[in-house]
Amino acid sequence: MQALSEKTSKPYNLNFFCHTPPAVDFAREATWREALSPYYAEFGIDPASIASGPGRQPFSAEMADLLDEFRPAVVSFHFGLPSAELLARVKACGAKVLSSATTVAEALWLEANGADAIIAQGLEAGGHRGMFLTDELSSQLGTFALLPQMVQAVRLPVIAAGGIADAAGVRAAMALGAAGVQVGTAYLCSDEASTSAIHRAALQSPAAQHTALTNLFSGRPARGIVNRLMRELGPISPHTPAFPLATAAIAPLRTQAESQGSGDFSPLWAGQNVTGCKAISAAELTRELALGFAG
Repeated sequence: MQALSEKTSKPYNLNFFCHTPPAVDFAREATWREALSPYYAEFGIDPASIASGPGRQPFSAEMADLLDEFRPAVVSFHFGLPSAELLARVKACGAKVLSSATTVAEALWLEANGADAIIAQGLEAGGHRGMFLTDELSSQLGTFALLPQMVQAVRLPVIAAGGIADAAGVRAAMALGAAGVQVGTAYLCSDEASTSAIHRAALQSPAAQHTALTNLFSGRPARGIVNRLMRELGPISPHTPAFPLATAAIAPLRTQAESQGSGDFSPLWAGQNVTGCKAISAAELTRELALGFAG
């Protein structure tokens, strides 16, 4: 945040996950590693050398301390909202609070529990599903089915996300009542993005036309480009440890494969529409998308 605040005086948005860290299920961990054992053998990896790590940490009091110091204009969350105490601290620093909803029920929950605006995350969206009231994937709707229902159900501004990659998509979302749009995948090949060379190559290849929801890389459903691991194990496995504990067992496979120039074991996050993914500056892409607000 120090580096960010030194580079701009403009408002910026910080985003956090706010999941509840799970207890380690050793039997499930063992089953998961057994499923991965052929790949460990292929790469000469000793499974006993892989430590189970805590994975991604949720928003915490320590993170709230940083918000007190840097006071970002917008703070967004994934998987619901943090505790009422932590949320009060975020609001006390002056930030507007956004969070993702994948169903109307989640939008209503966010409205009742302190969000200032809601991100309607359609099924097309890349990366982790923001679902937090249910694990049922059949409850997930496409952006342009979810958006008007959510706009009708809540009083808060609704921001459309998922499958929007150009000015025409922006116009369509605004016509359905969105107060704004959130675009992710289209920026993954931009000059400023930290996307790896392997990920960029996948995004610009025919493989990007086939994405799927998978829990193999983290333990929660997330949309990415289908690769070898997803094809061979199936994109959704009942054996993965709970989010975010699944990551530790995959990490050495990812490292070995990427060292050989392969994304076969990497989470190649992408939405269903990669047509707007361009190797141009983020500023130029943003100007192109903004034409949708003028149309």
